[in-house]
Amino acid sequence: MAMILKAAQFAAVKHRDQRRKDENASPYINHPLALANVLAVEGGVENSEIICAALLHDTIEDTKTTAEELTAIFGDKVTGIVLEVTDDKSLDKAVRKEEQVRHAPHISHEAKLVKLADKICNLRDILASPPADWSADRKREYFDWAARVVAGLRGANPALEAVFDGLHGRQSELL
Repeated sequence: MAMILKAAQFAAVKHRDQRRKDENASPYINHPLALANVLAVEGGVENSEIICAALLHDTIEDTKTTAEELTAIFGDKVTGIVLEVTDDKSLDKAVRKEEQVRHAPHISHEAKLVKLADKICNLRDILASPPADWSADRKREYFDWAARVVAGLRGANPALEAVFDGLHGRQSELL
């Protein structure tokens, strides 16, 4: 429990000046907290290292956090999971997206759970409060791409996969 709270606090500090792209510019920390909640409540995940990795999953990619910093505080296992789900920001966005599709089947079981929770939370956000400047086509493109990523994660957690499938099935609601 202490490690999970430490990860939540660390993520809150690292993401403190970031906002989501929704119309209300929600605090960014809501996103990693949602991932941890999805994993624990809907996925039945009780492994504290996986929950910590979910809380920290965007720190290396989107803040000035280093892998060395995460390792010193949270250890090799948590850092390893975070690194598996971290995009290489030196690559073009389209290339990064295709790398996620290509890489998904080959990541660890723990990283697959975090990635699956991330896609679930992103679909929920797009359905409930999408980025203000996204067209219906861009939302549908995200849904289709997310399904391609999740295809490579199948078998990781049937309950979470069912949640994803239910959300993906709501694609017709996108305006």
